[in-house]
Amino acid sequence: MSFELRPYQADAVDSIYKYFMSNSGNPLIVMPTGTGKSIVIDEFISRALRDYPETRILCLVHVRELIAQNHKALIKMWPDAPAGIYSAGLGKRDKHAQILFAGIQSVYKKINQFDPFDLVLIDEAHLIPRNSDTMYGAAIKALRNSNRNIKVVGFTATPFRKDSGMLHQGDEALFSDICYECDIASMIAQGYLTEVVPKVTSVQLDVTGVEKQGGDFVLSQLEAAVNRLDITEQAVQEIVTKGKDRGSWLCFCSGVKHAMAVAEAIRGHGIDCETVTGETPTKERDRILDDFKTGKLRAITNANVLTTGFDAPGVDLIAMLRPTASTGLHVQMIGRGTRLAEGKEDCLVLDFAGNTGRHGPLDRLNIKKPGKGGDGDAPVKECPQCWTYVHASIRICPHCDYIFPPPEVKISRRSQEDALLTSQIKERFVDVSRCEYRPHTSKKSGSRTMRVDYWCGNMKHSEYVCFDHEGFPRTKAEQWFKKRLPGHPVPASVDEALDCSYPTPKQIAVIPEGKYTRISKVKF
Repeated sequence: MSFELRPYQADAVDSIYKYFMSNSGNPLIVMPTGTGKSIVIDEFISRALRDYPETRILCLVHVRELIAQNHKALIKMWPDAPAGIYSAGLGKRDKHAQILFAGIQSVYKKINQFDPFDLVLIDEAHLIPRNSDTMYGAAIKALRNSNRNIKVVGFTATPFRKDSGMLHQGDEALFSDICYECDIASMIAQGYLTEVVPKVTSVQLDVTGVEKQGGDFVLSQLEAAVNRLDITEQAVQEIVTKGKDRGSWLCFCSGVKHAMAVAEAIRGHGIDCETVTGETPTKERDRILDDFKTGKLRAITNANVLTTGFDAPGVDLIAMLRPTASTGLHVQMIGRGTRLAEGKEDCLVLDFAGNTGRHGPLDRLNIKKPGKGGDGDAPVKECPQCWTYVHASIRICPHCDYIFPPPEVKISRRSQEDALLTSQIKERFVDVSRCEYRPHTSKKSGSRTMRVDYWCGNMKHSEYVCFDHEGFPRTKAEQWFKKRLPGHPVPASVDEALDCSYPTPKQIAVIPEGKYTRISKVKF
């Protein structure tokens, strides 16, 4: 059994081991859609059984397709894996498998019928409700009753819920920390994901008066507001025009009737299109999705079913006709277009729903905090020349080089804190003349970090390296150190780190973020 992991995938697996060496909580691994989350899960499983051969592992998911998909991925990597499936929907009940892939709906009432597990891995962890009185809550409680030392690890691309903020925050949070996170901007910059280009559309769906419940728009009211023949025909005309050079169109709609109406309008332009909803029979659904993935079918419309666990790398156009107040759903929809595929340069996102303006750029999202509001507009604007969404602070469009006029000078007490997706910003490299390293203590929390000041002529750019922290900040500190002194043992503290002698970078890439700058790359 051998499989070469990408560097960030290896770091993700290592981070779980490091976390459990000094923590007793339930960690989260956060990886964008398309970066190989299932590979990390499979490597962690195989390594756990290699190190502890008697370990029993339960892999829980919420979606039927993911059960078979994750099981298949493990068997492909490890053909002799002692793995089985327990799922009513798949007609399999391998109750005694050492590695069991299961649907939460099938097992949560039957946990006591299984032998105790040592590890629980939960994929698509953002689907777990905060309330502990749920299927997941009941299952975890029963698992702990049979093994008080059981460890739970969550995996997700979006570590937040639509109604209550971050998964590891709040009184009833199942997870306690994020122990590893790789952001979508760096994954695109490094070539592991494809660029997504959000375009403004001339048609915008109006959700005025649509009420919200549970963190999102009420579906019945939403569909009634947007499912209008004239609007649908205008939107589809725009999809056809702007998508003429695109090969695989995925359309997110606001309900079953809306999805069927959009599909009919697309077919009216002579383009093959079918619809998938929760009401589509399983065999027909599988046939449609297979035709779409293999290129036999150019377009699909769907209502609330292809946002999680759907893998079609060739998607190079996403039409968002589904307004959502859920940041997670917004990210999951766009994530269907970020996978790499042969001949695919980028993915065009036609945002008829106003979701980009509602939630912000993918690496600077407006995340709602528990008990707080979060309905303000995100800081984005549109380029009048190429109609691309860009961050409000951008002065030159990164796609067509349009120069925005200077803004009006206004007095404001609030500095701008958000930034555009890194891959859509033209980074500025500056020469480094010297570096200074010193301890820094936060006035707010009292925590210590190592402050690094990069002097570039008379300009100074700073970053803070968290050797004394745990979880994800510590992982980032280790990555920072390994880039500078590969092969050397990583310091255990800020004091140890300050005793090291580091090479001075030749250049750093800086990105403006309000009145500060962020260091995105380093060249030695």
